[in-house]
Amino acid sequence: MKNYSVIFILALLSSCVSVKKHNAQRDSCIPPELLKEDVDYAYSKLQQMHPQLYWYISKPELDHKFDSLKQTITEPLTPLQFYFKLQPIIAGVREGHLSLRIPRRKFSKKEIKKLEHTKGLFSRFEYYISGNRMYIIQNPDSIENIKPGTELISINNVPVADYITKYRKLISSDGYNDTFQPYFLKDLFFNFYTAENGLSNTAMIETLYHGEKRTYKLSREHKSETDLEKDKEMKKRTLEKKVNDYVASSNSYNRSFKFLDKDSTIAYIKVKSFSREYSDQFYKETFSKIKEAGSSYLIIDVRNNYGGSLHEINNLYSYLADKPFTLIKPSQVTSRDIPLRTNYFRKSSPLEYAFKSIAYPSYFFAQAFSTYKKDGKVFYKMKVDKPTKPNKNAFHGKVYVLINGGSFSASSIITAKLKDDKRATLVGEETGGANDGTVAGFYSYQQLPNSQIKFPIGLLLVQPNINFSDTKKGVSPDISIKESMQDIIDQKDPQLDWIKAEIDKEKQKQK
Repeated sequence: MKNYSVIFILALLSSCVSVKKHNAQRDSCIPPELLKEDVDYAYSKLQQMHPQLYWYISKPELDHKFDSLKQTITEPLTPLQFYFKLQPIIAGVREGHLSLRIPRRKFSKKEIKKLEHTKGLFSRFEYYISGNRMYIIQNPDSIENIKPGTELISINNVPVADYITKYRKLISSDGYNDTFQPYFLKDLFFNFYTAENGLSNTAMIETLYHGEKRTYKLSREHKSETDLEKDKEMKKRTLEKKVNDYVASSNSYNRSFKFLDKDSTIAYIKVKSFSREYSDQFYKETFSKIKEAGSSYLIIDVRNNYGGSLHEINNLYSYLADKPFTLIKPSQVTSRDIPLRTNYFRKSSPLEYAFKSIAYPSYFFAQAFSTYKKDGKVFYKMKVDKPTKPNKNAFHGKVYVLINGGSFSASSIITAKLKDDKRATLVGEETGGANDGTVAGFYSYQQLPNSQIKFPIGLLLVQPNINFSDTKKGVSPDISIKESMQDIIDQKDPQLDWIKAEIDKEKQKQK
């Protein structure tokens, strides 16, 4: 126990990294020769660990990109400046999960507490991006009475189009997908913006609405006592919040279920994220209700779902299958020692670090024997690449699935499987994630030695158990229907409306 006490104390000390020191490093300039070392380090780690590095780009082309980048580094750069040079090359691999972590400023506990007592500056709006233009489509707090549909032209006199052009280069989907970027960019835009420009208390924005230009000054407002009490209430975890996976920051649920008609013939499940937490209980309760109601139709909505747990989508599929199925093909890794490169102690508190140290031998042996060789390739053992039986409460009626460019990763895996098995009709637009799989699963969290930029690398080639399309694009819908910005503003849903109309037609025929 004395040894574990020492581990605990060392972990506590190591976790108390100076915020000031981190921010000083972030603002320091790094010599070109050291930055070039980081470029080589990043590429060498990709070649060692990424199981499908040249899926969408040839080796000569990627070699050329990295060599050309080094030739452009001729003067010292800060880690942030270096990030904006290197990340477009990483994005050029065309693997949506593969991305450097943007070097952010750290905040002291005092600063964090102060921010928690204020409202966001830009996050109180909802946005829509089309081409190089950004629009405000929701303003729930009626800030400055800005109308939905207002175009955001500039921020502090810098054109928004310039930012979009710059930030678009930092984002890639899987392969040659056409739909992913606008969804992901609108969600990450102000992450990039604040990393570049800092977390300000005010901002001047220029807007355009119905041909009229206006300028507004946005200010970060202090939360009232009522707001703070509401925040506390939202953080409380009731059983309902757990089962439906409540997200306090957005005051919404990741999972929800309802019937869309009075006679309960149409069941509707919306999943915003396959987080796995309490998902088994959610699907058990939901499909029990569907079975009890005798529903004939099921709509599953995975629009704007960036993915998550393979366990959860395998479990969900078991409620849709009428015979045993295998969700994914065996997952390939680059070598037998890859499972041991997953940063076991990452993000551990001092107490967690101490307990993990005790459990490490068991973890080591489990991971050491988690791979096997077949046909000269190395694969990682997973439960979801084994046959699964249908659940006793499996739904046997007609299934529709709503998809769009925000349907990524696990959302694309399950929709590709449903489409290949002809188990569902897909409605909407091409998914953001690839039809034929992706590289993710679990990660090795690398850090570039000189710039100290974090670089997580996915280690598993995860592919649905289907006949591959070889399109190098997303899962295509059976029925293609676009949703316009005006549809969102008017709270119309043409994709869901099409399904409901189709079901009405079927009901009329049956009558």
